[in-house]
Amino acid sequence: MLTRPALPPTPLLDLDEPPPYGVINPDGVSDVLLLCEHALPRIPRRLAHLGLPKSERLRHIGWDIGALALARDLSARLDAPLFHTSYSRLVVDCNRPLDNGSLIPETSETTAIPGNRGLAAADRAERLETLFHPFQSAVSRRLDLRCAAGKPTFVVGVHSYTPVYKGVARPWHAGVLYAAATEFAGHLMQALAQEEGLVIGDNEPYRIDHDDYTVPVHGDARGLPALLIEVRHELIASAEGVAEWAERLERCLRLTVDAMA
Repeated sequence: MLTRPALPPTPLLDLDEPPPYGVINPDGVSDVLLLCEHALPRIPRRLAHLGLPKSERLRHIGWDIGALALARDLSARLDAPLFHTSYSRLVVDCNRPLDNGSLIPETSETTAIPGNRGLAAADRAERLETLFHPFQSAVSRRLDLRCAAGKPTFVVGVHSYTPVYKGVARPWHAGVLYAAATEFAGHLMQALAQEEGLVIGDNEPYRIDHDDYTVPVHGDARGLPALLIEVRHELIASAEGVAEWAERLERCLRLTVDAMA
């Protein structure tokens, strides 16, 4: 009796789904390289929305609201390369190290993520191979090319955050998060301090630590100045807000890069 060969496993992404990451203006002339690791709330079709209703997927646990729009505008204004993820951080968080518990979160804030509970090792590995590693490798290749060409590079991750987290209000309009790049962050915060009416957080509302990937790996480990810009998400939830913050950050980043030249 003939036996049928085993069918190959079904890939995580269908052929008509977007690739794991996007690149905008890869050869931009700016010294700034932009990353947006929490760009979109999309979930691969095969994962059945991770068992979450639309109302949960589209709130801040699923993506950084307004961050991609802001990063795209900044990319155009600065003529800067931009690398962004295409899938929700609930599927895999591309700003978390591989040994971090929130890389594929079973709970985000206070929301249980059914599709991440009891995940088999093979399914976990598939998410990393399909979504996490391609994004990180693309960023690494671009940084290698810039380094080989002797081009200065300032790594800037673009993020947003909730005005209230677990019942606690956050007073900052934006925050600058950094570890080793104290000079870069200091100049940027000085520039932002000249903008009227702003309250800027110094490593607030988060700190760069063992829970992060972009700054420690793509920046500090390479000896490149790197930081994350966090904007409170209701300030960039509209086209007008995005344009206002993009203009402001373009101005402040140009002043910062010039000061460090």
